[in-house]
Amino acid sequence: MTIEEAQSQVDEWIKTVGVRYFSELTNMAMLTEEVGEVARIIARRYGEQSEKESDKDKDLGDEMADVLWVLICLANQCDVDLTSALRKNFEKKNLRDSSRHKENPKLR
Repeated sequence: MTIEEAQSQVDEWIKTVGVRYFSELTNMAMLTEEVGEVARIIARRYGEQSEKESDKDKDLGDEMADVLWVLICLANQCDVDLTSALRKNFEKKNLRDSSRHKENPKLR
C-alpha cells in the first residue's frame, strides 16, 4: 500500500464507518496517547524498565499502526499530501545532512 492509498483508505473508512473525523485537537491528543503506548512498549521491552505481565502481549507493530492511522487522519484533515511531504523531507535531509552524519565521530 502506498502512502497515498493509505490516506485515501483512511478517509473512506472515516466517512463510512467512523461517521466523521474527530477535531484536529482531539486527534492531536490521540496521537500523543498512541505515541505514549509505543514508548511504553519500547521502554519496557528494550530499555531498563521491567516489562509488566500485562504488557508482554502488546503488539508493537499494532501500536505503531495506531500512530500512523491518527497521523494520516491529521494529514487528511489539514490537507497534507504525505507522499509529497515525505519526498520534500528526504530532499531537505539530503541537503542538510549530506555529510553531517558521516563526519560525526559519535557514529563511528
